[in-house]
Amino acid sequence: MSYRLTIVVPSLSLGGAEGVAAMMANHWAKQEQAVTLITLDSAETDTFALEEGVQRIALDLMQDSGNLFQAISNNRLRINYLQAAIARSQPDVVISLTDRMNVLTLLATGKMRCPVFISERSDPRHHPIGRLWSFLRKRTYPRARTLVVQTQGVADFCRQWLKSTHIEVIPNAVPVPRSPEVPAVSAETLAVRTPSNVILGLGRLSHEKGFDRLLDAFASLAAEFPDWRLRILGEGPLRELLQEQINKRGLQEQVELPGWTAEPELQLDQGAIFVLPSRYEGFPNALLQAMSRGLACISYDCESGPAEMIRSETNGLLVPADSVSELAQALKRLMGDEALRHRLAVAALQVTERFSVEKYFLHWEQLIDQAISESKT
Repeated sequence: MSYRLTIVVPSLSLGGAEGVAAMMANHWAKQEQAVTLITLDSAETDTFALEEGVQRIALDLMQDSGNLFQAISNNRLRINYLQAAIARSQPDVVISLTDRMNVLTLLATGKMRCPVFISERSDPRHHPIGRLWSFLRKRTYPRARTLVVQTQGVADFCRQWLKSTHIEVIPNAVPVPRSPEVPAVSAETLAVRTPSNVILGLGRLSHEKGFDRLLDAFASLAAEFPDWRLRILGEGPLRELLQEQINKRGLQEQVELPGWTAEPELQLDQGAIFVLPSRYEGFPNALLQAMSRGLACISYDCESGPAEMIRSETNGLLVPADSVSELAQALKRLMGDEALRHRLAVAALQVTERFSVEKYFLHWEQLIDQAISESKT
């Protein structure tokens, strides 16, 4: 079926939702669908590239608000511009990603007849968006054709306040490498990979990602494993605090914060161990990427996401949420046991099939086909 798709996301800057939006737009553009991607932010902040066939609309309306009245005024302006941009794209279907963006999109499409899909990209049980936005979310979400979430736990939580809204669970797919030159990873390639003493973290340098806890865990082992290095890839508001933590612990020679990377797969291929120390997640792309690249992975067993990817002691290690000592013990096990690292890494590669791009888009396209068919009857 041929259709016109409009995807709405706050920006194409750093982040999991932004990467997913770009992946979706590029996939459907390659399928010769008519795709428009709209962001509130300027195109100057883009870090994700789009196929030539994607119509890109950047509204440049992401300025901060100084007070409540200015916030209301700014959001009215965003809704008006968003409404006009969506209308110009003449969509058969609108897809919005992230909580506040979902609210604005539903307000902007209130008088349009096309079905609107909205997607929660984090865990609303743990990701606060403010009292007013929470109120608006509960008022506007019932207008959506479907709410797409990434785990059954989030679906069950949302059903408490969305009694009649259709909720669909679609886990993330293993991210597609940005460069076609990135080689595939197999058990055979892992067997000949150059040994590494690098532990990797990947994500936004923000509170929910928990890199402060990873630093504490590594600090307790650094003297015992002087040849090991910790490399945390990403950017965010806590960079200075994390660097200060590194300095206070005297870890400048063993810990790096190299910043954001445009090719995470190439960076992951240089590591031996990957750690996801998040306080909460939606369905972490970084962990999927690391498992698909054949790293031995450790994750906190936070409420949403990791336990659906990692079967502890089989294809990775899950440790109790919030326990730095348990995280340190898991790290020590892997740092000291190359055979265990290899066994977990080989088993981790199975995520490429379990969470394949093909399965992901088949699920989405079934929903879209059904929604368009129903809208025409």
